[in-house]
Amino acid sequence: MDNKKTGMNPILPGFYPDPSICRVNDDYYLVTSTFAYFPGVPIFHSRDLVHWNQIGNILERKEQLPLVNAETSEGIFAPTLRYHDGTFYMITTNVTPTNDINNFIVTATDPAGPWSDPYPLDSAGIDPSLFFDDDGKCYYCGTQNRREGSRYFGDNEIYIQELDLNTMKLVGESYPAWHGALRGVEWPEGPHIYKKDGYYYLLISEAGTGHNHAVSIARSKSLTEPFTGHKANPIFTHRHLGYHYPIVNVGHPDIVETQNGEWWMVCLASRPRGGYYRNLGRETYLVPFIWEDGWPVINPGKGILEDTFPMPNLPAYEAKEIPAKEDFDTDTLSLHFMYLRNPKEENYSLTNRPGYLEMKPDADTLSSKGTPSYVCQRQLSFDFTAETKLSFSPAVENEQAGIAIYQSQSFNYQLLAGKKGDATVLSLVKTERDKVTVLKEEILDALYPDLTLRITENEQDLTFAYSVDGKSEKILADKVDARILSTDVAGGFVGNTIGLYATSNGKDSNTVAAFDYFLYEDDNKKVTNRLETKDSLSRIKFLADL
Repeated sequence: MDNKKTGMNPILPGFYPDPSICRVNDDYYLVTSTFAYFPGVPIFHSRDLVHWNQIGNILERKEQLPLVNAETSEGIFAPTLRYHDGTFYMITTNVTPTNDINNFIVTATDPAGPWSDPYPLDSAGIDPSLFFDDDGKCYYCGTQNRREGSRYFGDNEIYIQELDLNTMKLVGESYPAWHGALRGVEWPEGPHIYKKDGYYYLLISEAGTGHNHAVSIARSKSLTEPFTGHKANPIFTHRHLGYHYPIVNVGHPDIVETQNGEWWMVCLASRPRGGYYRNLGRETYLVPFIWEDGWPVINPGKGILEDTFPMPNLPAYEAKEIPAKEDFDTDTLSLHFMYLRNPKEENYSLTNRPGYLEMKPDADTLSSKGTPSYVCQRQLSFDFTAETKLSFSPAVENEQAGIAIYQSQSFNYQLLAGKKGDATVLSLVKTERDKVTVLKEEILDALYPDLTLRITENEQDLTFAYSVDGKSEKILADKVDARILSTDVAGGFVGNTIGLYATSNGKDSNTVAAFDYFLYEDDNKKVTNRLETKDSLSRIKFLADL
């Protein structure tokens, strides 16, 4: 390691959970879960393990990722990324109830895409992973209910079965490998297999993805024999540090050996703020480890995740800076933007009015499981400003457009412009436990076709403001509680997103809301060097003009 330089955690701040990593020569690639957001499974590239550029989204076609009626925390769970003999493999689970395919694989020769249509697998459970043995055989490793019968919810087993790469079908017998390290453990999951010094190692998480999340490991001389757990299990956790520690629920790891012989682990964790409230969801962290007596020792001498760490002994790598302000001056959106479920492409255009993102108000709302007109990015910090300039002349009073901060259809805030008679009405709408209420409403003295709308968060206090002239700002509401947007109140597995929104509240609409820009700034200095620029290789296309 180069002790003269320091890396910073999280390496991917915000809603980037369940990281999986692989190395191809001097290049590193990483993917994370996306749940009900589209496109699915962002893929990142790095050469130093610390600075990452997003180069694509693996699941960028509706045929790859059907999300109809998915709950926000359904959709894509725990992808695994692997490389073998010139081909990249991504395997994952789509838990959307309306979807016919559960576990599936997609492949590509270029990690930036395009990726293949899904190869469905006849396999039970979740969290599938792939392992390529020295003889070229491929093995599926996943999580399912105990074959002898689960004694309680979350009483699972890790199992292994050969995968025929020619047919993309599971073949042969399925072998139970391990049930986790502790007696009565819940949710042994997220398995990955590695081979080192004649042993097969099975790395998993257990005890659920919340505060008790922990990493355990076992090994065996054979993939068809039960694995034996390490006597020091769990080898990594923060549950013993208490609820007040600044980094919590550490788990779901994947490991990689560098070309220089160092070993590193990526994992997820969360940063609570204002009490035990995890608004950002689960983020991606990096931690070093070594091998002692045939077993990993995580962050030797410390045993915990830290905000900083010595840089890996790897060449310097620069992540491209993403501007804080998206001006919508190209015909595609930047790769970090997302939609809820599969977007209705006819509702969006970047070409009809150059320099603007035009959105049709949709009958679906953010408080439903439908497909609202919503373009968003992840919240990356507890101190941020999000802003847009909206050009909007609603024809009827049910049409609204503006900016929103969203945890799920059951918990969100919306700052919306609409029409009331011959005046503009601004509304702050709260959805809490599926109940939709108007917290604050202000009627302006005229119909203003152009408005600046702003959301600011400081710790757990939200401020909603507006401007009619782009200069002077007026606060509509402040000290609005953001804690309801945390996993700890709202539940689920996702972090918050912030985005642009237009709705006709259950009715048809022919109106257009035009957004001049989207600005996101925060106190996380790493934000500008983590993602991608507009010249990235793979995009979501807007196929239809309004």
